[in-house]
Amino acid sequence: MPKLTRIYTRTGDQGMTGLVGGQRVKKNALRIEGYGTIDETSSAIGLARSAMRPILESTPRAARLDAWLAWTQDALFNLGSDLATLAKDRWEGMPLITQSDVDALERAIDEAQRDLAPLDNFIHPGGSMAGAFLHLARTVCRRAERLLVTLRDEDGDISAEAIRYVNRLSDALFVWSRWINAGLNEPEYLWNPGTKPPE
Repeated sequence: MPKLTRIYTRTGDQGMTGLVGGQRVKKNALRIEGYGTIDETSSAIGLARSAMRPILESTPRAARLDAWLAWTQDALFNLGSDLATLAKDRWEGMPLITQSDVDALERAIDEAQRDLAPLDNFIHPGGSMAGAFLHLARTVCRRAERLLVTLRDEDGDISAEAIRYVNRLSDALFVWSRWINAGLNEPEYLWNPGTKPPE
């Protein structure tokens, strides 16, 4: 495991950063944008977990969701590490996203969906603080997916499993936001295409 003994190194002062293999690349390189956006996704998930902390012991649904979100943050760290490492620098046993991770997300989605009424309209992000933060995480995750697809098209060094995982994760975050809001009796606000401004 890496040791973070020093937070500032001054090595990035000229707009460059290092990949795991030691290569120096510009901080606005698409690969850096990719794993930076994965980190943003995890940060938004962390906000949702913080919002649920006061109710973890009293609300089984929140505790169950927190367990899924804790696993998700670890998986996203693995994905970020993968993205920060060129294919030639990966090592045996390196933690990577696999199809089993995608399958796990599908199982989580199905589990939560069983408790939810079907949707026949779009809903606005919101509800509880946890639900709103999960909606935020979903939108960041979608941006990460777009970046990873672009990165794959540019250099091909993105696994199909990583793309699938990020795609399923955005779906899971949407379902989880609905699931925790329903568990907390928070209403869903439907899109009204004929909306009028207040008088």
